[in-house]
Amino acid sequence: MKKNKRLSAFLGEDTEVEGKLVFHGTLRIDGHFKGEISAVGSLVVGEGGIIEADIHATNVLSSGEIRGSVSADEVIEILEPGKVFGNIEAPNVVIHPGVIFEGNCLTHAPKRKVEEEQVVVIGDAKAGKKAEQFASSSA
Repeated sequence: MKKNKRLSAFLGEDTEVEGKLVFHGTLRIDGHFKGEISAVGSLVVGEGGIIEADIHATNVLSSGEIRGSVSADEVIEILEPGKVFGNIEAPNVVIHPGVIFEGNCLTHAPKRKVEEEQVVVIGDAKAGKKAEQFASSSA
């Protein structure tokens, strides 16, 4: 899992939040969250963290307790003494010894990112020839 050293937000151990949480970057939860989490970035659940939510993020790293389905675009990693009660889905799943996991696990190929070399430009052949003629005549 890519380590992003910049922490965007932090919910401490004495924090209780309920609702829909949407963020970009990295969020660490050591408190209690109930609701729904959607992220472009990494969710870190500390040992004291308790999450009752469906989660979708780029990466999920947990040593706390999660109750709900978890999906990630890259990696889900559950560390001891972590607990997950729900289904998990990601291209890469790591469950360390000592973890409690009750649910189904689905892994799949990573979603392909479109890179510049993969982009194909389809255009009018006549327009392309005119552009080539223009470029060679002005050179």
